[in-house]
Amino acid sequence: VPLILGALLYPALSWFPMLSRRFLPLGRFFPILGMLLVAGGLGFSVWARRHLGRNWSASVVVKEDHALIRTGPYRRVRHPIYTGILLAFLGMTLTIGEWRALIGLALVVASFVRKGQVEEERMRETFAEYAQYERETNALVPYIY
Repeated sequence: VPLILGALLYPALSWFPMLSRRFLPLGRFFPILGMLLVAGGLGFSVWARRHLGRNWSASVVVKEDHALIRTGPYRRVRHPIYTGILLAFLGMTLTIGEWRALIGLALVVASFVRKGQVEEERMRETFAEYAQYERETNALVPYIY
């Protein structure tokens, strides 16, 4: 639900004029930076998804012959697909520059943090070495979280 609500705040919403106020100044800098972040974030997500291969699924499931992937983007963060998508949402937020996008970003972040926690519970149950992996990597943002 938070992911859907957050994403719905990104299109122009004329019925919430207060949320359409800017928190960033107009100009070219933030839209260009935002577009670069969107492209970089989506590219990072695609790399992570391709690197995950057959282990990927839209829902939290452990497949037959499931392996714990710790290479490629998974060396730095445990949820690089989410990291890339969040980077893209950050880019859209900077491009839009309005409060509705900032609130939407907060909801999307909350959604991915929660989904990551659910996935990690399953991974701890499935892989004995997952606790070590958690100690060695951050969940979403290298060196931060």
